[in-house]
Amino acid sequence: MPIIIKNKDTLIFDDFIMKCCIGKRGFTKNKIEGDKKTPTGKFNLGSLYLRGDRKIKPITKLDIVYIKKNMGWCNDIRSKGYYNKLIKIKSNLRHEKLYRKDYKYNFFIPIKFNWKNKKIGGGSAIFIHLTKNYKPTAGCIGVSEKDFLILIKLINKKTTIKIL
Repeated sequence: MPIIIKNKDTLIFDDFIMKCCIGKRGFTKNKIEGDKKTPTGKFNLGSLYLRGDRKIKPITKLDIVYIKKNMGWCNDIRSKGYYNKLIKIKSNLRHEKLYRKDYKYNFFIPIKFNWKNKKIGGGSAIFIHLTKNYKPTAGCIGVSEKDFLILIKLINKKTTIKIL
């Protein structure tokens, strides 16, 4: 059973309907790095990433990756080898910092968009992450921490996400 992003503010899984937010400029079939749009399609999900210094290990069937200070997600269109991958932060690669001062990445799950047969510049670091105010994202899906914790109890490694 997939997670379904029905519209710009509704996430559905099984019998659960949750409020969410998406990219500032809506949905797209043709994602481009930095366009602030959420890609449409059906995608697999990655592991659960967790700030262990802030949050306790939740109940989940997903593999857990603990976020460290030196972790980033490469969004550097000049880097064919690292683009749209978890990296150890290097000063010469552009990246999304995972160990953030705010709360948004206390928990997150990568959406495996532009994962296999990667298109450089085709979009990177698309996550399901936390939000408190449901303001539009840079292309990710934002949900409240309460709903995120419910969702990760229900899903497993085979769960997909369908963004309509």
